[in-house]
Amino acid sequence: MTATAGPRTTPEPMRIVIVGGVAGGMSAAARARRLNEHAEIIVLEQGAYVSFANCGLPYHLSGEIAQRNELLLHTPASLAASLNLDVRTGHRVTGIDRHSQKVTIQTEGNSYRLPYDALLLSPGAVAVRPPIEGLDHPAVHTLRTVPDVDALRERIEELLATRGKTQPPPSAVVIGAGFIGLEAVEALTARGLRVHLVELADHVLPPLDAELAHLLADELAEHGVDLHLAVSARAIAGISAVDESAEKSSTGAVTVALSDGTSLTADLVIVNVGVRPASTLALEAGLVLGPTGAIRVDADQHTSDPHIWAVGDAVEVTQAITGARIPVPLAGPANRQGRRAADSMCGRRTTPQAAVLGTAIVRVFGLTAATTGANQVTLRRAGIEHQVVHIHPEHHAGYYPGSEQVHLVASFAPDGTLLGAQGVGRAGVDKRIDILATAIRAGMSADDLAELELAYAPPYGSAKDPVNMLGFVAQNVLDGTMRQWQAQDLDEAMTMTFVLDVRSRSEFAAGHLDGALNIPHLELRQRMAEVAASAGGREVSVYCASGVRSYLATRVLLSEGFDARNLSGGWLTLQALHPNLLMPAPA
Repeated sequence: MTATAGPRTTPEPMRIVIVGGVAGGMSAAARARRLNEHAEIIVLEQGAYVSFANCGLPYHLSGEIAQRNELLLHTPASLAASLNLDVRTGHRVTGIDRHSQKVTIQTEGNSYRLPYDALLLSPGAVAVRPPIEGLDHPAVHTLRTVPDVDALRERIEELLATRGKTQPPPSAVVIGAGFIGLEAVEALTARGLRVHLVELADHVLPPLDAELAHLLADELAEHGVDLHLAVSARAIAGISAVDESAEKSSTGAVTVALSDGTSLTADLVIVNVGVRPASTLALEAGLVLGPTGAIRVDADQHTSDPHIWAVGDAVEVTQAITGARIPVPLAGPANRQGRRAADSMCGRRTTPQAAVLGTAIVRVFGLTAATTGANQVTLRRAGIEHQVVHIHPEHHAGYYPGSEQVHLVASFAPDGTLLGAQGVGRAGVDKRIDILATAIRAGMSADDLAELELAYAPPYGSAKDPVNMLGFVAQNVLDGTMRQWQAQDLDEAMTMTFVLDVRSRSEFAAGHLDGALNIPHLELRQRMAEVAASAGGREVSVYCASGVRSYLATRVLLSEGFDARNLSGGWLTLQALHPNLLMPAPA
């Protein structure tokens, strides 16, 4: 007689509890489900929206993304249907009991405890609240969540509906000229508002090097944006209905007092001066935090507790160039961290967390600005020796219609390793920064950039792509073929050296450095005696418009025995950093 098998017993399914959705949390939840069909996966989100396109909010504010629903990527119902996830919105986790492995949850009318086998923290970041009196005024907004953009759109629609045709347009003050602040400025301008932009730093988009930031400032000014740089907002106050200085259309408006004594009137204010890690829950649970307040994690996203992982804007990462441990609030790293954490929770082999480059990009009206790696300020603060090169090539073949100038800055270590790069232009910037980000990740040098094979046809690039050109210029600098001077060395150049302008006479007449001698580069060989007499044995500091003609002139001078050096980036870069020192030719 054959024995029959008894009923099969299966172990209790693993319970994964995820605190916070959006990029990191939902990426982890989806990956965990794909790896473990039987796990119980519960996502706890304190807000009403668990999966939305945070980066798309400014473009919904502008109207480019017309339908609000386009921002809502998933709902609890869609996630339950597609991935069998238990998503609970309006559930705020208020405590973690690490000993019993339970979280305490507060809902609108209830509080309960939920056990976990694996806990993932994805709390994100919270907006920095600057020391400005009056931040709680109803006219003050932020731009981080769907309710934020809803409130802004409602206010704008109200302003536009009540504004008469003969009245001035509604006005807004945006405090903070970072990535989100610039996107907000563009969105508000697109809706017809008059925008004032206030920034504490001395240039817009502080992560960008100053010699590129001026291009963005010019673009903003051309679109009617009123810039207030190197000042802070001190106070925001409502305008009384009986205030004689207030316009009749300013009901509900405010005044924003700045540190330089300026007072701005606005119908709404957007404050975006940065974010900080939302790590209070982790701190109260006794998890280890870094000095920046971000949650410390290992290469697999483990916290200091073996049953707790953390991802996203709240965690510490390693900056790829300096080695600093900092939070980097970007969607790309958060998504990859969520995937990695899920792999680790499910016992899978992971791809360990790589150091983060902080690659970022923003559109400012017709311009694009992008950055990767470490900028010059970061390198100097970290004490990292480097050489900086500036180039201003066309984004595709100049003889093909529609070419646009691309302004690129790159920093190289003494051994040629690429450390960081930035770009601004109307076309082709994203392509070059993505290539350069890949090059940094691969540890490429100036030699490698010079030898890169990139797709070329006249509508797309040049036989010598701007990326190749960065490599060529850096090779010349690093091997001594071209000695250079930087725009920030202007005072030393003008007092200690002989300055030679090799641009055309018409360019020189339009504006030049005081005391510079103008010898167009095609005439230089015939006028060497004049250079020798004028220089009087001093070093010769050469410049042209972009650094190309002055490079040729510098090579000629070096071959004739002069101690010569070329201005990196030429007049374009010099003008960006020293607009007040540029002397027009006498009438």
